[in-house]
Amino acid sequence: MKLTAPVIRGRKRRDGATPLVMVTAYDEPGARFASAAGVDVILVGDSLANVVLGHEDTLHVTVDEMCHHVRAVAAAKPEVHVVADMPWLSYHLSVADSVRNAAALIRSGADSVKLEGGRVRREVVRAILDAEIPVMGHLGLTPQSVMAFGGFKVQAKTREAAQQLQLDAKVLQDEGVFAVVIEGVPSVVGTRVTEALEIPTIGIGAGPDTDGQVLVFHDLLGLTKGSPAKFVRQYANLGPVITDALAHFASDVRNGEFPGPSEVYANPEDLVN
Repeated sequence: MKLTAPVIRGRKRRDGATPLVMVTAYDEPGARFASAAGVDVILVGDSLANVVLGHEDTLHVTVDEMCHHVRAVAAAKPEVHVVADMPWLSYHLSVADSVRNAAALIRSGADSVKLEGGRVRREVVRAILDAEIPVMGHLGLTPQSVMAFGGFKVQAKTREAAQQLQLDAKVLQDEGVFAVVIEGVPSVVGTRVTEALEIPTIGIGAGPDTDGQVLVFHDLLGLTKGSPAKFVRQYANLGPVITDALAHFASDVRNGEFPGPSEVYANPEDLVN
């Protein structure tokens, strides 16, 4: 059964719930594989800017591009809750635009939307929720703030910063978000925020005590360029497998070994006589 936002909202480990499993997907095959694997949530992340479109950050992806990829994920008809990232500037300029952009993602096939930021996004979160669209929060190392942070750096490393992050999380909870992603913070911060909230936290580089974990599809399968982040566990190394398969195909074509007899259609008699 596909999890709804209200069901996810009740998934706290301290109440005996199984940890939530979230993975990104950006197309029909990725969503199909993720659904077959039994994950709880698919995130159509703005990380597609990095791992699919080749950009250095997530700032170069638009609402239209996100909708395109949400439709591709929805085409798999996954039995999984689909949350779509609201990309940079899609919820920063006006409340009305924010609601329209969230609605576009829902109409493309998402079950909920995710946006970054705490108290500063309070009005936007409230408006999207008033439009009956479920919202997931995202705090800590928020990738859309990479320029303000001066790079992809661990956040909440001081007592004051950790307290502010926890305050932001409580504000989001009070506004009605159904879960919060906590990214790139010391493990103790992930633990304390999780303990302080009644809604589930989903960690990515936030330690083992959050109510769930998320990884990027390409990271955990070994499909990204460069070294993965510290918090990534690579469960397969498919990059070399794919390269080898393509090289084998190229070799077979050049050597005249492909296509072979089993890969061609039979010739009708009236064409060969």
